[in-house]
Amino acid sequence: MLLILAFRHLAVRKARSLVLLAGFAIGVGVMIVLLSVGEAMLTQSRDVALVGGGELTVLPQGIDLEAMRTGGISGMFFGIDRARYVTRQILGGPREAGVIRAVAPVIENKLLYLHAGSRTVVVRAGGEVPSRARAVGAGLQVRTGAWDDSPADLAYVAPTPQQLYDQLDHFHLPAVPDSTWGEWHYFNIVTGPQEWWYVTMLVGGAVLTGRWGGQLIVTHRRSDGRYERFTEAIAPDGVRLDTAAADLALGPNIVRQRGGVYTLSARVPGRLQIDFVLHPSPHRYFPPAELRADAFVSGYVVPALAGTADGRFCTGGVCRSVTGAPAYHDHNWGVWRDVTWEWGVAHGRSLDLLYGGVYAADSAAGGSPFFMAVVDSLGTRQVVRFRTIRYSGSRPTATPGVMSPERFELLAAREADTVRLSVVVEDALATAMGAADFRRYFLQMRGRFVLAGRLAGAAVSDSGRGFFETYIPGIRTR
Repeated sequence: MLLILAFRHLAVRKARSLVLLAGFAIGVGVMIVLLSVGEAMLTQSRDVALVGGGELTVLPQGIDLEAMRTGGISGMFFGIDRARYVTRQILGGPREAGVIRAVAPVIENKLLYLHAGSRTVVVRAGGEVPSRARAVGAGLQVRTGAWDDSPADLAYVAPTPQQLYDQLDHFHLPAVPDSTWGEWHYFNIVTGPQEWWYVTMLVGGAVLTGRWGGQLIVTHRRSDGRYERFTEAIAPDGVRLDTAAADLALGPNIVRQRGGVYTLSARVPGRLQIDFVLHPSPHRYFPPAELRADAFVSGYVVPALAGTADGRFCTGGVCRSVTGAPAYHDHNWGVWRDVTWEWGVAHGRSLDLLYGGVYAADSAAGGSPFFMAVVDSLGTRQVVRFRTIRYSGSRPTATPGVMSPERFELLAAREADTVRLSVVVEDALATAMGAADFRRYFLQMRGRFVLAGRLAGAAVSDSGRGFFETYIPGIRTR
C-alpha cells in the first residue's frame, strides 16, 4: 500500500517530487563529503610526516609540497640553513615582534640509522624546545615527570650574549692537515676622519700537526695618508685557540670575549701597542656561512657588523686614546689556495651593508652569485643577490705604480626587491700576493657609497662610507 501511494504521489505531484528528490540527493552528497573529510583529517592527524601546532609552518624554499606530502618531511633530505638565525632574528627578532608571538623550531621524525655492533636499526627521531612547542599549541601531553627546557634548549632559542658570540665566533679545525689552511679574527677600527686600523690575528698551516703557527698583522692608515705595517710571527707553542669559544691567544696578543664584549691586546715590541674593547651593536651580526666542494672550504661570519671601540693605540712611543670609535669584526676560516674574493662593509645614517663572495680555483666551489645583506637596528632587513661588480676608472694607490678602480657599482635583487650600490673610491692600499708563476694585488679600499632601491615593498635610500676589498691582476713571471 505504501509503495502504491508513493508512486501515485510521484505521478500526480511531479514537480514537488523532483524537488524533494533533489534535496534528498544533495543532503546525502553533503553527508558523504563530510564523512570523507573527517576520515581524511583523522588519517592526517596520525601521519608521521605532518607537523602540528602553530598557525604557520616554515619550510625550505623550493620544496615540492606534493613530494613532501607523499614522502614526508622525514623521508626527504630537506633542512633550513642557519635555522638558529631564522629562529632568533628573522622570525623571532624585534622586527616581527608585533606579528609573531612565538617561534618553535622542530625536527620531526628524522630518519636515522642506529648501529649496534653488527646490527643496523632504522629509527625515527625528533627534537623540539618544550616551552616553544607549548607556546604554539604543540606541547606533548606528559603523563609523568617533567618536560622543560634544558640549558641546550635555552642556548638555542635565547642564548646569553656570551653564548651567542661564542657560537658565532668559535674556531675550527681542518678535516685533514693542510698547509693552506688559515683562520683569523679581523677587526677594523676608524679612529679619525682620515685614520683607521686593520688588525688581523691569524692561525695558519697544518694546524696542530706539521708546520703551523700564528701571526699578528696590523696595518695603520695615518691621518697624513701614509701606511704603517706591523707583523709578529708566533710559534705553535704560543698559540691557544678554542673550538667552542671566540678566545684566541698568539703569545702576548689576545682576543677575549666576555658577555658579548671583545677585548683585544696586540704587541710588537718597541713599535706597537694596542689595547681596546669592542661593543657590538645589538642585532647587527651575520650568521656563519660555509662553502664546501671536495677539498675546498671557505667559511665566514660577522659577529659585529657594527660596533664601537674604546681604547689606546700606540706607535713609536706616541699614544692616542679613543672613545666610541666605529668598529667592525669578522671571522674567516678555510683553505686559501688560489682563492680571491669580493668584499665590502659600509655604514650609512640608518643602514649597514655587507656584501661578499669567493672565487676559488675550482669554479664549481666559487661563490657566484654573491650576496648583499642590508641591516638596520632591528636586524637583517633583506639579503639580496648579485652576479657582477662593474669597476671603472683608475686612481693611484698608496703602493707606487699600482692603480685601483676609481668607482664601482653593483645591482642586487631578490624577487621584487632591487637595490643599486654605487661607490666612489677615496683611498686604496695594494698588497702584492704572489705565487710561483702569477702575481696579484690585494686591494683594500675606503670610499663613499650611495644606496637606492626598494626592499620589502618600501623605498630605501642611504649614504655613508665603507671599506671594500678586491683583487687585480699583477705581473706574470717566467
